[in-house]
Amino acid sequence: MLLAGCSAGQDGDDDASGAASTVRQRPKAVAPYWVDPRSDAARQAAAYRADGDSERAAHMDRIARQPAATWIGPDDPRGRTERVTKAAAGAGRSALLVLYNVPHRDCGQYSKGGAQDAAAYRQWLGEVTEGIGGRAATVIVEPDAVAHAVAGDCAEQPDAEERYGLLDEAVTRLKRLPRTTVYLDAGNPDWIRDAGALVEPLRRSGIASADGFSLNVSNYQTTASNIAYGKELSPKVGNKPFVIDTSRNGNGPASGGGGQAWCNPPGRALGEAPTVRTGHRLVDAYLWIKRPGESDGECRGGPRAGHWWPSYALDLARRAGG
Repeated sequence: MLLAGCSAGQDGDDDASGAASTVRQRPKAVAPYWVDPRSDAARQAAAYRADGDSERAAHMDRIARQPAATWIGPDDPRGRTERVTKAAAGAGRSALLVLYNVPHRDCGQYSKGGAQDAAAYRQWLGEVTEGIGGRAATVIVEPDAVAHAVAGDCAEQPDAEERYGLLDEAVTRLKRLPRTTVYLDAGNPDWIRDAGALVEPLRRSGIASADGFSLNVSNYQTTASNIAYGKELSPKVGNKPFVIDTSRNGNGPASGGGGQAWCNPPGRALGEAPTVRTGHRLVDAYLWIKRPGESDGECRGGPRAGHWWPSYALDLARRAGG
């Protein structure tokens, strides 16, 4: 049995209420983030078991048992953040959230969309902060938003200063919350290879107020290359620490593929499990920010961006070591 439908990872809905006690959480000292017992991967594993397919269920469990981020888009921002943070609090954990609604999101590519304008974004942001409230949350702010303003077609758009201002406002407002940790996204090592080119855009976007920056969100660059890149960038932005998305980088990036090598590349694998024990002083955590098994977009036979793709999830799990 294969589950289908819109993922809660972007613009869909979810219901985390009452679920916190039904899943075994990993030790808090290792991975303090909440595991959603009703994730697509968890429901897929249950469906495989119901069909008597224990092998596929076991592979899917490798994804279902790890904490992964909830992406907050335009739909019901207060309700969704409130449900997730309450479920996490009920399990004694921190919610892991991604804000993904900046105007002109994804530069018109597969995940295009976002708030209609700056005013709409500010209203949406207010609802997000109300939904988090005083509960513990770690928030990744707007994947790709800074990098898109620096390189590529979006760098030619006249609204870069507005974008930087909105990101700075997002960081500032989130940091006013008592138990929220904030990482501003900084792309990946293969996108803007000169880390120095990000310094001024990150400064304008509020990196000084953030707890750090995030790397490799929804990408496949190796952990080692991200660590090296982050250590190069960190002293240029006030020695800020960083987190790395290791959800799908177990085999590193795909070779070839041209400009869409990032989009559902074959042969990839799950990376390091989420943990705050990275062994590197500047690396705060390895996180699964992109949910493994969610499509990058309508390429290579994939469904729309953010939609659950069980065959791809299985491939990621089967190729993972351990």
